[in-house]
Amino acid sequence: MSALRLANCLAATGPICGDFAENRISSSRSRPGDSSFVTDPAKLSARNVTQRASRSLGERPSATVGSSRNLTVVAHANIATTPAMGTTTTVDPTSPDFCGEDGTVLVRPLADIQGGDREGKKFHVHTFGCQMNMADSERMAGVLEAMGYEATDDPDEASVLVYNTCSIRDKSEQKVYSALGRQRERRRRDPGMRVVVAGCVAQQEGQALLRRVPEVDIVMGPQHANRLHELLEQVDLGAQVVATEPIHIVEDIATPRRESKVTAWVNVIYGCNERCTYCVVPGVRGTEQSREPEAIKQEMQRLAQAGYKEVTLLGQNIDAYGRDLGGSAEDGSGRRRWTLTDLLHYVHDVEGIERIRFATSHGIERIRFATSHPRYFTERLIRGCAELPKVCKFFHIPFQSGDNDILKAMARGYTRERYLDILATIRRYMPDAAISADVIVGFPGETEEQFQNTLRVMEEVRFDQVNTAAYSPRPNTPAADWPNQVAELVKIDRLQRINELVLQHCLERNQRYLGRVENLLVEGVNERPGRQGEVMGRTDTNRLTFFRGSPDLIGQIVPVRITDVRAVSLTGELVSDAAAAAAAATTSVVA
Repeated sequence: MSALRLANCLAATGPICGDFAENRISSSRSRPGDSSFVTDPAKLSARNVTQRASRSLGERPSATVGSSRNLTVVAHANIATTPAMGTTTTVDPTSPDFCGEDGTVLVRPLADIQGGDREGKKFHVHTFGCQMNMADSERMAGVLEAMGYEATDDPDEASVLVYNTCSIRDKSEQKVYSALGRQRERRRRDPGMRVVVAGCVAQQEGQALLRRVPEVDIVMGPQHANRLHELLEQVDLGAQVVATEPIHIVEDIATPRRESKVTAWVNVIYGCNERCTYCVVPGVRGTEQSREPEAIKQEMQRLAQAGYKEVTLLGQNIDAYGRDLGGSAEDGSGRRRWTLTDLLHYVHDVEGIERIRFATSHGIERIRFATSHPRYFTERLIRGCAELPKVCKFFHIPFQSGDNDILKAMARGYTRERYLDILATIRRYMPDAAISADVIVGFPGETEEQFQNTLRVMEEVRFDQVNTAAYSPRPNTPAADWPNQVAELVKIDRLQRINELVLQHCLERNQRYLGRVENLLVEGVNERPGRQGEVMGRTDTNRLTFFRGSPDLIGQIVPVRITDVRAVSLTGELVSDAAAAAAAATTSVVA
């Protein structure tokens, strides 16, 4: 177990931000049939970003898209009002004009992203970090495929090499620079190669990243993922590009190249309006922009038609969904028109999505969502999740600390008592629900007694899964400048102690599954050494489970009797439909 974190105790639906995952989009396989890419000339639009060469770096001009440190803001989409093309404007992303009814995700005509001679040219996307990054990587990979590039497993074969980066902790950031260092010499030798740094490190560092690694061609923040084709065109003209200005996010102009054919990410809200004192997310991902409900429903319909069985609705702060969509609820309650609860009801029974137990089916059968903020997790949402059968009974709700003074210093906006009340309400409505969390130890000023308060919450709740981390000071966050930093050795000691408790609780919580029949969505083959002939899937409560079975089961929900448990996974055996039905009728729910 790592001395610095316990990551995804059950390989869970983990935190939306964190260095808990590192993935590569590269395998050569056809995309699923949920195509939304159109090349109808009648639907083509003028580009919404005009760039001009400015400043020089080496022998190449630098095209500045938006502001980055001391660079000049140039023409880009009007982000304050309408998606007018080529309008020069600057808007403070923390100002009221940025969000509200004008802050929502836009739908624009599809740009023509094809063309050029790219036959035989390949791309490789290396993803650091969270689920939002994974979803962004799939979007960028979809753009590159639509441009005519082919995916490759080998970064050394790639004509376009994309690093989608994470800055939540210093360790994650250093991994990025190490990876770039391994490609510097090759980029110098190959003038046709393109190196793209996307994601949160790119947004945070801007032009400074070009000064540190001048071989990079594009530095682009998360909001520009759908514009990769436009930025590559500027590089082809000889420029280096920095694209970090906050802009309206637009709907996908090409089908994401999804890594799985069974489960899919669906973004519903981008950005975050919270101001936690330790977190870089608002600064690198911008303020909240909600997608229109109809666009989300249409994406889920395409996924259902393509054979997907599970979607995870994603947001940095997903239960804030709809705050920028405007309007009031029709029931006269005074609440806003769209909330996460309303969205779950809206997409639950759309055409083409159906639920059939035990058998191969033709619709999305499971809906997950992440990540929630305790401040906005309401009883109405809990009740809705209990009532909707497709919504998985698994909830990832970070608590970060069990001490009220530390929570106040973190600017989390809730107390220990409020958090515990939320969890008690979940278990009242859904006694067998699984609950996971994030926790930070060694936050500035944390005393041993305050750390003990966190352990007391852990003992009281006994989480199913926990992502733990030692506090890591991040640039441009208030807590990084406080003088009361906790010594590194103290942080490591506390992390080791809490990790031991997490493993104990995970194993205890898993014990209740022994002998039970669980419905597993089979996601893939177990590729670990010595486990040939096994497949892997997840329960409704997100337990990773292995059992002997055919790869033909991938994409199906099948009954499995649990025969062995560990802290991080379950093992079981496939049972027949008839036996499963009988077992399901008699299996008692153990809280």
